[in-house]
Amino acid sequence: MTFHAYIVWDITDEIRPYWQFGWMGVDLFFVLSGYLIGSQVLKPLARGESLDFSDFYLRRAFRIFPAFFVVLALYALWPDFREQPGMQPVWQFLTYTINLLIDTTKNLAFSHVWSLCVEEHFYLLFPLLAWLLTRRASLRKTVTVCLLILLGGIALRSFIWLHWMQPVQNADDNRYGTIFLEHIYYASYSRLDGLLAGVVLATIQVWRPAWWTRIQTKANGVMLVGLAVVAAAMWIFTDRTGFVATSIGYPLLSLGLALLVCAASSTQSWLGRWRVPGAGWLALASYSLYLSHKAVFHLAQKALAAYPQVHGLAAFACYALATLLAGALLHYAVERPFLRWRDAWLRRPAQKQLSIGVTDSAGA
Repeated sequence: MTFHAYIVWDITDEIRPYWQFGWMGVDLFFVLSGYLIGSQVLKPLARGESLDFSDFYLRRAFRIFPAFFVVLALYALWPDFREQPGMQPVWQFLTYTINLLIDTTKNLAFSHVWSLCVEEHFYLLFPLLAWLLTRRASLRKTVTVCLLILLGGIALRSFIWLHWMQPVQNADDNRYGTIFLEHIYYASYSRLDGLLAGVVLATIQVWRPAWWTRIQTKANGVMLVGLAVVAAAMWIFTDRTGFVATSIGYPLLSLGLALLVCAASSTQSWLGRWRVPGAGWLALASYSLYLSHKAVFHLAQKALAAYPQVHGLAAFACYALATLLAGALLHYAVERPFLRWRDAWLRRPAQKQLSIGVTDSAGA
């Protein structure tokens, strides 16, 4: 969210050193999502159980749709809510294809949901792929698929840079940056590295528990290696749209972040023992904050225009407070009620089965 402070032009110079790599938070999110969703899908498969696709997609729908639809309605019906004037057609948001069809030269309002589109594509395809791979589980088959995804992404991004970006690198227009955003940074087919890294972590934990335990005992060493790899990725990404960063930067960054996630999941590590006050609440409200923060930044900036004496970091504190309040409102008014309804809805079949079991026992 701090990275998106470019919307608030008057403070960006003061905080620029702190947010220039803030976009990497999305890659951390992808790694975490791959790890958590991967674990959720793979655990029943590893036990030899069938995968309940309807349960999985119902849980995702209750989690994603309500808050998203509310914010999308505000963007669509209230033009002043938008941080940028131009916006893609609503149907692209509803079908989660905005990241594949967006025109970044004209329509950047609510564009940050490109990462939600990547997530939705992951939710749609990963359970089916996991089910297919585990019907006859094979380490060789799994490694082959992972390598194909990894090397395919590197090859695709390299091709796009060499054949589409390099020819217009020195052009006076913004085609170079447009191609980067639309085909490298936003597109699902270019951004699978973080999700893949997280799924690999989940696969090791679920299918190779002895390996996972051995790694966990060396969590601090894993953390140090992860920090070194992330630092190397940050150095590569000083030229964020260059060929090296575009081709191998994302898998390198994903590897480093995956190592940090692995270390943090161990209670034997410094990261695993570290408790940050307030982090739990931020984690719970993070989705609502993610959806609303750019529009709230914009609205706060318009409100502060009447108070020129409030500027710089003081203005940023106002933006941050407004974002937290708006995110909390969306979380408690929309997100949490639907999550409760989801839990109640999903408990009904179990309660029904229990009731049938008790009746049968009584009849017997």
